[in-house]
Amino acid sequence: MTKVKFFAKYTGFEISGHSSKDYNDEEGRIVCSAVSSAAYMAANTITEIVGDKAEAKVDEAQMWVKVLNPSEKTKTVLAGLQLHLSELAKEYPSNIQVISEV
Repeated sequence: MTKVKFFAKYTGFEISGHSSKDYNDEEGRIVCSAVSSAAYMAANTITEIVGDKAEAKVDEAQMWVKVLNPSEKTKTVLAGLQLHLSELAKEYPSNIQVISEV
């Protein structure tokens, strides 16, 4: 299962785990791709479009993004990511869980 944790006051997020049970789990692979794509888009929008500085780490089955001084635009991007992934979790509850400190 993929777990997504949003940090308090929309200062970043952490994603860990796999959405798929095994290689043949097509639904899980689709969910994993959707999560990854949305997370990369949010991170790139924050740093490259909005221009806020962030620390980031990407590893096998893990992505961590911490925005150093989030602007209102960044908070909006993170709120949108949270909404998107929360809706995905409603549709695929056995594949993704969203946790919020917000």
